Amino acid sequence: MDTALGPPAQMAEQADDLTPMMAQYFELCDRYDDALVLFQVGDFYEAFCGAAERVARLCEITLTQRTDSTGEYPMAGIPIDNAESYIETLLDAGYRVAVADQVEDPDEVSGVVERAVTRIVTPGTLTEAELLGGADNNYVAALAAGERYGLALVDISTGDCYATSVGSETAVADELSRFGPAEAIVGPDVDVDEESVFGAACLVTGYDAAAFERERAEGRIQRYFGPPERLLAGDAERRACGALLAYAEYTRGSSGAVGPDGEPVDPDVDPEGTLDYLNHLTRYDPREYMLLDAVAVESLELFERRSVRGHENRTLVDTLDETACALGRRELTDWLRRPLLDEARIDARHEAVDALTRDPATRERLHDLLTEVYDLERLISRVSRGRANARDLRSLASTLAVVPDVRETLADADVDARLLADLHATLDPLTETREEIEAAIRPDPPQQVTEGGVIREGYDGELDDLRSTERSGKEWIADLEASERERTGIDSLKVGHNSVHGYYIEVTNANLDSVPEDYQRRQTLKNSERFYTPELKEREEEILRAETAADDVEYDIFCAVRDDVAAEAERVQALADRLARLDVLVAFAEVAARHDYCRPTVGGEGIDIERGRHPVVERTEAAFVPNDTHLGSGPVEEADGGETDPFFAVITGPNMSGKSTYMRQVALVCLLAQAGSFVPAASADLPVLDRVFTRVGASDDIAGGRSTFMIEMSELSTILSAATEDSLVLLDEVGRGTSTADGLAIARAVTEFLHDDVGAYTLFATHHHDLTDAAADLAGVANRHFETSREDGRVVFDHELAPGAAAASYGVEVAEMAGVPDAVVDRSRDLLERTGDADTGETSDRETVAGATRTNGHVEGAAVERAVERDIARTLRETDVATMTPIEALNTLAALADRVD
Repeated sequence: MDTALGPPAQMAEQADDLTPMMAQYFELCDRYDDALVLFQVGDFYEAFCGAAERVARLCEITLTQRTDSTGEYPMAGIPIDNAESYIETLLDAGYRVAVADQVEDPDEVSGVVERAVTRIVTPGTLTEAELLGGADNNYVAALAAGERYGLALVDISTGDCYATSVGSETAVADELSRFGPAEAIVGPDVDVDEESVFGAACLVTGYDAAAFERERAEGRIQRYFGPPERLLAGDAERRACGALLAYAEYTRGSSGAVGPDGEPVDPDVDPEGTLDYLNHLTRYDPREYMLLDAVAVESLELFERRSVRGHENRTLVDTLDETACALGRRELTDWLRRPLLDEARIDARHEAVDALTRDPATRERLHDLLTEVYDLERLISRVSRGRANARDLRSLASTLAVVPDVRETLADADVDARLLADLHATLDPLTETREEIEAAIRPDPPQQVTEGGVIREGYDGELDDLRSTERSGKEWIADLEASERERTGIDSLKVGHNSVHGYYIEVTNANLDSVPEDYQRRQTLKNSERFYTPELKEREEEILRAETAADDVEYDIFCAVRDDVAAEAERVQALADRLARLDVLVAFAEVAARHDYCRPTVGGEGIDIERGRHPVVERTEAAFVPNDTHLGSGPVEEADGGETDPFFAVITGPNMSGKSTYMRQVALVCLLAQAGSFVPAASADLPVLDRVFTRVGASDDIAGGRSTFMIEMSELSTILSAATEDSLVLLDEVGRGTSTADGLAIARAVTEFLHDDVGAYTLFATHHHDLTDAAADLAGVANRHFETSREDGRVVFDHELAPGAAAASYGVEVAEMAGVPDAVVDRSRDLLERTGDADTGETSDRETVAGATRTNGHVEGAAVERAVERDIARTLRETDVATMTPIEALNTLAALADRVD
């Protein structure tokens, strides 16, 4: 606990001397000692003592004082009607917030009003729309350790619940990178590097051991989902899931909730209480999906933007997001986070997208209908937790009203598309639920549900009678002003109402002589007097009784309707799932039709892409240049006229020529295909990849003591140890963070290992031109380069991939284009002319080895021998023996012998 948030120690010792209200506050602080307690006092949530000082500073509000018979206390309050914005500030500062509401009507209580914590707001358990800030999922995770790690995740706002088991700390990090939880709880047996596993943005808390006990955890799983042994695999999985459910109850203020001490938060409440809308658990095996770890997700820019000089690039999910509703947006994100490995499921999605692409009328009609769909998952979550208002119910009914039209439109779609046929057959319109809401709730109800105006007239006879009484009373009062003016002769007489004094008859001082005897004084003002008559008072009491009774009856009716809807939570969630899937399929089809994507073939041998494009970059560049990719897909013609069947490509070319964009586009085409989308290409025949690895870009961790090169080598280690022949590996400039000799040695060794031992599909972009010699030594390696040309003495990047190695890196030219001063550029060219060919920018192997020797102190003998052999081979290829004189031939032979020596 942050001790500054609770009562001073001397106050805790003198608790018996506190006023009842302050004793109640400090008791809640003690019970919820892992949170900052906001304590309702009238229309404000108040904090006291150290908590007040924190709230005042963080929320930039005034720090005041509360004074009572026991002393003075610092106090800070936030208005209840605008509490969410302040709570968001406290969450951003790293606090949990326990909201303690008044649970008794102050008008009906003679002593202190009872207060109870009704919700604990944490980063991972948000349900308030104002705090969620978008349609994306907001997960909280639980991790337990055993023979394997058990991982469970839940989105409290939608009811999505997942569980799995993995074998290592690295695998835990990989799975968490799929979901990006905002918060996590860990069992007492978990010992992991929290930042590397959960990430810096995730709030991690050690939760009480009692919540992770197997018997208690399995009992809770049983109440929610059924027999745990049928649903979950392994002890750790069950303990993680049970603890997560306990934490969900704790943060929602539900009965049976386990607090940080392992005890029920309220032992007097029935411990069987549950969050009913958490009714479906998905147990998955990570091997069912393509694995995208945190490094791959970031470097491929799937969901997070990389800001470059203030410019934010679009992400893949932004580019594909033609979804019509929040349900579809979340489903799209989920499909991209977890591309499929099952060929049949992938083909079923492609089949549905194909049918919708070929039928624009159906596609457009479905999109228009889906724009009318509200966020059913979050609506039913609020309904089930008793936090939904009448507008929420009307929104749910409006969505249900769309379902018959969606089903009718799907009936016209291609009947051979299995997914579309399944969606048509299983879309549940919940007709009875919709009809009940529409019959009970007014079309445009008020925000508040306790002040009337919610229930339709004619729905309930008792309520109609009460409203009739209230209405007739108000009509009588509305006519009273005219009748009293006529009776008294006072033309300025007014009948009015206020919340303090009720109904009154107001007469100016000048007319007081004309006031009838039955007028009784109610209030004196500066220029007038206010009166009431016995009949007016009787009518007022009648109106008040009818109004209060009607409001109570109306609220009871509303709650009954809400409970009826909550009872159908599972059906509503199933409907939401189907609408979400349909929305993504329609979005995929819209993107395919609008941007000329093709239907890929998945499950073949090798990556064979014709005229592939980067789905994000092509939207921002008017003249994007498509390129082919052939890895392990059959013989291809090389620059020398021969044929190879490579699965490993060494890619050379200048900076800015398109190497990184090309490599990423290959990965994204494969990812999109396995997610079920069409792909940006003329054609694509693809394998099923189990994982995409990326070692792209430079970063460091100064605080953690890791240089850029150390991080590069750590990521490389992960790739080399985990890649398989079904993986795609992207390597960009591996080995450039150290000396030339070391870097080239590492790059060559990595190439040989991936080729000989792993066999993964690999794209290796490099400026180590000597690495291109691997193509001559390794059967599965081929050279590819990006073409350049010269116009008016300047380098022009053609962005076209071609067989063979690049002639140069054109580093000096790129420096000139970037605005490097002319003096530096000219000096660079001068130095380049001394060490290599100024036109090609290449250095001979002999000079490379010499430079490496100066830099590193030594070069491995084998590397020197290979470099000399390549230098001799180049000289022989360039020598025209047929035109040489005998003496020239002898001199050349002697020079070659000197090189060997």
